[in-house]
Order: sequence, then C-alpha cells, then structure tokens
Amino acid sequence: MSKSLKRVTRALEEAGIDTDIQDLGETRTAQQAADAAGCALDQIAKSIIFRGEESGEAILFLTAGSNRVDAAKASAVAGEPLGKADAALIRAQTGFAIGGVSPIGHLNPIRAYLDPRLLEFNRIWAAAGTPRHVFAMDAHILPRLTGAQEADFTE
Repeated sequence: MSKSLKRVTRALEEAGIDTDIQDLGETRTAQQAADAAGCALDQIAKSIIFRGEESGEAILFLTAGSNRVDAAKASAVAGEPLGKADAALIRAQTGFAIGGVSPIGHLNPIRAYLDPRLLEFNRIWAAAGTPRHVFAMDAHILPRLTGAQEADFTE
C-alpha cells in the first residue's frame, strides 16, 4: 500500500468513517470513475488545485464530477488571482500526485472550497490518494473533515 493511500486510510479511521477503499483500475476522467464506482457523475468529488498568485499556496476546490471550476469565480472566492498549480507544489502541500489528490490526509493544511452540488447527495466518492483508488462517504461530513467552505465557483 502506498504512503498516500495509507495516509488517507488513517485519516478516514481517525474521523470514524467506516468505508471500503476501492481500486477502480485505470480511470482518467470523472465519468470513467463514476462508471467504475457505479454512481452518478456528480457523486464524484473532484479535487481541483490552483496556485494562489499572491500567497503562493495551493488552494483546493472540491467540485461535483460534471462541474467545471470558473477561474474568475474561483479567484473571487479565494480573494486572490489564481494560476496553474504545478505537480511540485501539489505534491509539496498535499503529499499527493496529480490525479490522486484526496480531500483528506494532506501533509500540510490547505485552504479549501466546496461545490454545493456535492451536498445534494448523501454518498459521494473521492480519490483516496492514488489515481486508482476511491472511497465513499457521506457528503455532509466533508466540510467538517476538510475545513472547506461552501462557495459558488463553478461555470
């Protein structure tokens, strides 16, 4: 088991979340992940990370599978211009590789925002620290676990 997957497993256990981590195999899109998990596309919680142009920090936007982050809205929510976060920044702040960024189990605290669409579901699926693994959880505890603020940042 990878270090990233172990961190997510530990974070789930510490939060008292009883869930099975599933290996979905090779999935590159939210639709492929939803098909493999057997859920609706919007039940996939995508972790989209930008770099704050002023703070230099990674900023996490958790969004429903079919939604796209609107750069102008996201910048307004974050209170600073946003740029592309490179793999090195994402790895340094979260400890995860692109494609496997989990909403929990980060190496360092991260400012996070939550798409309200995710809260329309009782059960969502999110990356478990690798591009192949996901876990299911109650969407309504996501804000508490991540510290994410609900915000309008999608197209």
